[in-house]
Order: sequence, then structure tokens, then C-alpha cells
Amino acid sequence: MRKGLKPLLIVAACCLAIWGYIAYKQPALYHSQSYVFGTLVDISIYGEPEERAKALTNHILQDFQHLHVQLHAWQPSTDNSANELGTLNAAFASGEEPIHISPRMAEILRDATKLSQQSNGLFNPSIGHLIGTWGFQRDEFSAVHIDKAHISNLVKANPRMSDIVIKNNTAYSKNPNVKLDLGGYAKGYALDQAADYLRKQRVHNALINIGGNIIALGQHGDTPWRVGIQHPRKPAAIATLELADGWAIGTSGDYQRYFMLDGKRYCHIIDPHTGYPVQHTQAVTVLIPPQAVHSTQAGTLSDVASKPIFIEPLAQKSTIAASLGIQHYMVIDQAAQAFVTPELQTKLTWLDADFKKHLHVQATAQH
Repeated sequence: MRKGLKPLLIVAACCLAIWGYIAYKQPALYHSQSYVFGTLVDISIYGEPEERAKALTNHILQDFQHLHVQLHAWQPSTDNSANELGTLNAAFASGEEPIHISPRMAEILRDATKLSQQSNGLFNPSIGHLIGTWGFQRDEFSAVHIDKAHISNLVKANPRMSDIVIKNNTAYSKNPNVKLDLGGYAKGYALDQAADYLRKQRVHNALINIGGNIIALGQHGDTPWRVGIQHPRKPAAIATLELADGWAIGTSGDYQRYFMLDGKRYCHIIDPHTGYPVQHTQAVTVLIPPQAVHSTQAGTLSDVASKPIFIEPLAQKSTIAASLGIQHYMVIDQAAQAFVTPELQTKLTWLDADFKKHLHVQATAQH
């Protein structure tokens, strides 16, 4: 069952500006939508001539498409040959012979390994076999037969990002059970790549949304960019907030990719420690400020950090958030109760009275 509900993009004064030619061209909002990474991509550039904004957007979308092909977890390249991730996974399964990888892949794997270690292995892109077993490496989702023994064996195989050895743009795995699926990393990484490109092109104001992972540059005219947080069970926003320059936001939810079986919801967010989809949480939203140079950037963190917080039980969510340096986050549990940190609460404008009425404000843990 495929669901398209994602965090809503709400752009203040979203109507497109009309070019004026009386004396000079007025600033405009150039807006474009496409479909990459299996989701809707929405790019808004403010204050640039239309032709330039269009060319910049096309460049970004082409890079997104190249990244999508390079990192796709189950589809080959357009010429029906194995893409780089598929070739790498095949090499991991066959033995410990090093295989050449691109500099971009080496960068991604090193960063993903660091984040996996920070999250106590809860962010674990090496569990591709588990993800495939649950039926989430395909375009449409339907109920699967749950083979408890097989799932147990996959967990016991204990694939970890630290099993991957990277040296001189080559890589191999010490564990043949490692199978990479970078679906929880690629969108955020793409956001950072696009933001970096636009800044180098001296674009000061833009908003990039990849399936609900959003990053902001500058603002929309005289007002900040405003985005919404998706209701996990309704096609509406529960709250909005202003997204400042360089900040990113991302939500992981059980409503995005899931199937129903015997009245239970099985979502695509799998606990690597148990091998089973998480069922105690409906959604987690994280808000990420700009990060230091040479650190994992805000877009990537907006994609990655929500998963470990989603996976941990409520009592441990603040601890795992602290381990990843996350202060602004909100959790919606299975009973539709919202738990929000004081840092995020001050930035929210609530639209849903029920969530606001039953809101729990909880202090962040210290790391």
C-alpha cells in the first residue's frame, strides 16, 4: 500500500510573481516540481531571472537523477546494467575482494558509518536483506509472509556499517550479509548537494523539498520560508514553522510506506536490533540548524536523525536524540499523543487543536 502523505510544504505568499517590464524585472518566485527518489521534488527559487532559475533547477534535478540511479537499492541503471550500489552489494556478498568505488560513494559510506555508530546502530543502511524481506524494496507495498526464523537469522548475521572497509577508493565487507540500502540517507544528502550548488552560484533565496525533507536558503522576499508538519493520519498539517536560512526539517512516519496485516500496520522503518518494523510511533519530526564545516550537514541529518529517534521507545528517545546532537524534535506516538522539546515548541504555530490540547513538552537530554 503506497501512501503519498509527506510533510506539507507551505510557502508564504505562494502565488507566482509576475514579471514586470515597466522599468525592470521584479523579483519572482520560480517554482518547479518533478519526481525523483521515488517521491515528489519541489524546488522554489526566489529573486532570480526566470531563465536562470530554470537552468539552475534543471542542473539540480539532473544531479538528483544521477544520484538516484547510483544509489538505487533494487533497480539497475537505465542501460539495465548494475548501478554502483548494486555492483557493490554483489561484491560484498561474494567475498572480501576490494572493489573500486567512486569518491562520492566513499564519502557517503564514511559519513553513514559515523552516523550509524553515533546512533548505536539504529541507523543502519547495511540491513538491506531485512528491508527486502519485509517487501520494502519495491515500488508498491503489499502484505508479506512473516517468516520469524528467517528474520531471526538475518538479525543474528549482524550486518553493520563498520563491516565495510574503505581504502584508496576501494571497499569490501568483512561480513557477506551486508547489503546496503541508502534510502534513509540519499534524500538528505541530495538536499545538501543542491544547497551547496546554489550557494556557489550565488543564489541567496531558495527552498528545496524532497518528499518532505526540506532545506531553506535565505527567505521568500521579506518573509521567512514557512513549512508545515504533516498530520500522520489526515491530509493536513498539524503545525507550521518558519524555516530559517540553512535550516532543514525532516519527518519519518509510519504512513509513508507500509502495509496492513491482521489489523496491524507494518511500516518501512525497521529496528535492526529486532528485525521488525516499529509499531509504537506514528511520526518523528526533526529540525536541524546549520552545521559546522566538515561535519554531517543539516539536510543529511534531517533525513538520518529521525529514524533512530523513531525506533527507540519513548523513554529512550531523548537519549538517542542527544547522541546525534538533536535538540529540536517532536514525537507522535501510537496513541496520537505529541511529545515536543521546548526548543521546537517555541517555533511552532499549531493548526490542530487536538494535538495542541494534549501536547507534552519534554526537556532534551544532555550528551
